[in-house]
Amino acid sequence: MKIVREALAGTLESSDLMVRIAPRDGELAIVLQSEVVHQFGAQIEAVARDCLARLGITEALVVIEDKGALDCVVAARVQTAVSRAVDEWTADWSALS
Repeated sequence: MKIVREALAGTLESSDLMVRIAPRDGELAIVLQSEVVHQFGAQIEAVARDCLARLGITEALVVIEDKGALDCVVAARVQTAVSRAVDEWTADWSALS
């Protein structure tokens, strides 16, 4: 799938995160902002990259503002942002679990 527009998912409430995704040519870039980036930053980015890979996203700018979200929330917010940023949702939901 190709990201065609900017989209948001999530909130900045405690135990949640905000995912912003935008079109970008050439590569996938993830910018992570979190108070716990030193402890959990690598895990948050790994979950986001895994989710994006399962959705077939290889070119995008993804900005994540974390407020202590669990892995399942990270994946859900990334999936939602992608679904809002593409023209046609063609993902196989079973591949995402």
